[in-house]
Amino acid sequence: MPPFYFKCSKAMIVVIDTQIRRTAPDYAGVMIRCHVSNQVSPESLWQEMKIQSDQFRQRYRIEDINKLGGIYEMRQLYKQLGKDPNRYRPSAEALCRRIINGKNLYRINALVDIINFVSVCTGFSIGGFDADKVVGSIGVGVGVSGELFEAIGRGLLNIEGLPVYRDQAGCIGTPTSDEERTKLTLETTNLLMIIHSAGGKEGLDDALRLSERLLRTYVSATGFEVDLF
Repeated sequence: MPPFYFKCSKAMIVVIDTQIRRTAPDYAGVMIRCHVSNQVSPESLWQEMKIQSDQFRQRYRIEDINKLGGIYEMRQLYKQLGKDPNRYRPSAEALCRRIINGKNLYRINALVDIINFVSVCTGFSIGGFDADKVVGSIGVGVGVSGELFEAIGRGLLNIEGLPVYRDQAGCIGTPTSDEERTKLTLETTNLLMIIHSAGGKEGLDDALRLSERLLRTYVSATGFEVDLF
């Protein structure tokens, strides 16, 4: 594989608000944008996910999950913002717990399955969005009382106190769940992927490399634009 490089795009902007910065001074992330050919997950991807899941079950117990890097720091941020991370689990934790409990990862489509795979491998909660449905620049803030958020597969979600990503039209995601408006479907041709870290930049480069490999292999991703923020 050729050396990985960052191709930064001035059009890809993430603004982190002061409340997040005060609560988690090391908050960081990676934004990936690329053109994709989404599909039903091929069996080769599913087999790769199964191998990782089996190894994960052998390595960890359920009581280890909330202490893993990426998951632990996000849980701490939730607590400091007044949100119970046991009731509103970061997505990475929910996926890891699912594996430990003997269940397979969800099989949705190749893009969603890749994102879930990377999340389990790295401990980072990851947002995946149809870039053509995202309006303007993106900000990271904190959900407020009464703010509408239709979580994918879950209905209305109380996001008060959760870290939340918003575009200029409203909410698009949290580390717990993404929003219906910008969800990934088989018709998605332009991906926006955001890897969340409440504990700094460590591990983000590895997550980025893994994401790039899987996206190139399974959805023929091209035209990568990547920003670390």
